[in-house]
Amino acid sequence: MNQFRSCTTDDASAMAALEANAVAFPWSLRQYLESLTGSHQAYALEQAGDMTGLAVVMTVLDEAEILNLVVDHAHQGQGLGRELLQRVLQQLKQQGCLRVYLEVRETNLAARTLYHHMGFIETGLRKDYYPSATGREHAILMEIAL
Repeated sequence: MNQFRSCTTDDASAMAALEANAVAFPWSLRQYLESLTGSHQAYALEQAGDMTGLAVVMTVLDEAEILNLVVDHAHQGQGLGRELLQRVLQQLKQQGCLRVYLEVRETNLAARTLYHHMGFIETGLRKDYYPSATGREHAILMEIAL
């Protein structure tokens, strides 16, 4: 069974390592430490004590933005992204959030499909937002009402 828990600064190295193995342009250890010591919330999904997924969220009043959601490369395609997202949305709803926003790489079709299946709708585009191997790529803006 997967465990869902809040992260602390002690998790920053594991979070950075997990993402470095999952994506081409990961957050740095410093970015994770700044998020964990700042006003962001972070959550981990674990199997047998090993972190398999993470999420970083910023909340302002009754709205939230998912800043980062990552599943370990070795565990992708097993439904963990859906489980992690469901648990994060449930947590945010319990905290009184009414709307959640996120942005996703235009080329990340697996994530976009997941977000659509979870009820997110596309609301906009940030041109040339993300770095890519060939220059820059667009970010798709999405949101869901809880």
